[in-house]
Order: sequence, then C-alpha cells, then structure tokens
Amino acid sequence: MNSAASRSGRWVDIANPTRFLDLAGRLLPWLAGLSTLALLAGLWMSFQAPDDYQQGSTVKIMFIHVPFAWLSMMCYTIMTLAALGTLVWRHPLADVSAKAAAPIGAVFTALALITGSLWGKPMWGTWWVWDARLTSVFVLFLMYLGIIALNRAMDDAAKAARATAIITLVGFINIPIIKFSVDWWNTLHQPASVLRAGGSTIDGSMLRPLLVMALGFTLLFFTLHMMAMRNEIWRRRITAMRRIAARGAERGPAE
Repeated sequence: MNSAASRSGRWVDIANPTRFLDLAGRLLPWLAGLSTLALLAGLWMSFQAPDDYQQGSTVKIMFIHVPFAWLSMMCYTIMTLAALGTLVWRHPLADVSAKAAAPIGAVFTALALITGSLWGKPMWGTWWVWDARLTSVFVLFLMYLGIIALNRAMDDAAKAARATAIITLVGFINIPIIKFSVDWWNTLHQPASVLRAGGSTIDGSMLRPLLVMALGFTLLFFTLHMMAMRNEIWRRRITAMRRIAARGAERGPAE
C-alpha cells in the first residue's frame, strides 16, 4: 500500500506544472546531450554502412526516412494518449502535451514524405504515387495541420482542448492503416522488415545504424517535446497574468 501510494504521489507531483518545469529543467540537458551523441554516432555508422547491391548509395536515405516515419506515428500515438488524459482523467498537463507535440509531429511527417519522395524517385521512377502507404501518411500530415489550426482558431483553451482531443481520438484509426497498409493492399512499399514475427530481414551492417539513428531521433523528439511543453506552460501563465492585470486595470478607475 505504501509503495503504491508513493508511486501515485510521484505521478501527482509530475502532473503539477511547477514540478514539471523543475523536472524539465533537470532532464533537458541530459536529453539534448544524449540525442546529439546518438545522432552523431548514427550518422557516422550510416556513412560507414555498405551500399545496397541494387539501390547503391541511395539506400542510405533509409537511415533518416525510416526514423521520421516511425516518429510521425509515435508522436500521434502520444497525442492520442494525451487526448484520453484530457477527456477521461482531466490530467492538467495532457492538453499541454498534445498541443506541444502536434507541430513536432507535423514536421516529422513532412520530412518522412520528403525523404520518401527523394528515395522513391531513383527506385520507382517517380516522386509520388497515390498508393495506400503514401496516401495514409499524407492524410496523417493533414490531420496534424488540422489539429494545429483548430487549436489556434479557438480562443477558449478548455473548449479547444476538448475539441482537438476528440478529433485526435477519431483520427487515431489512421495509424494502424499506415502500419498495415503494405499487408492489406498491393503497394510499392515493401512489407515490414525490421519489426516482424520472423525477425528482421535487414542485414546487421544496415540494421545497427538504422536503430541508432532511430534512437537518436526519438531522444531528439522527447527533447523538443519537453521544451515545447515548458514553453506552453510559460505562455499560459503569462496569458493568465495579463488577464489578471487587465481586470485590475478595468476595476481601478471605477473604484
């Protein structure tokens, strides 16, 4: 009982914006340092990796394209969990997390589409095809933009949080479509080759740099996400202080 209560207390402490700001201040330097080291190591390993016997050096686009694609889906999954936190548990930082993650997810998704096109041109002979994987990722990008626009269009923060949370939850159906589109439909994309039941089909000389790059970009995402959450908390506090000051100025002359 005491152990469970202690764990619950720690989560409550983190839910407090002031405590979160203190935690972010301590963690951010470590996250930034680790992400930098992992990305530098991943880039070095990527340049050292051998060329593919069919794709040549073009295959090295994979080392940045695949992490971008993974993170575009991971970011939306985090936003979905935050949406549940907003609607179900009324977590005080859930909306902050979702709002901070949306622009980062949009950038990662755009980079996944751009690097995918750069990789697709020499391999498929075209920059773009409307197959299931590409179309569903493009829909994900539009969803990110829609959520960002809705957040900025509504003045009432509480109403904006509920509206974007509902849209985020509904939009999550697109994530399994992206993941399994290569299995459900005939597309130009190859089936899953890293996370699959029979084990990875990628040679270790390419798999290792890919995983290190994925780790580096994941650490970078959490670094950017925590920074964005911290900025959003400060922005809301400044807005609240300005409103209080404005009300005080309005009451002053009347009194």
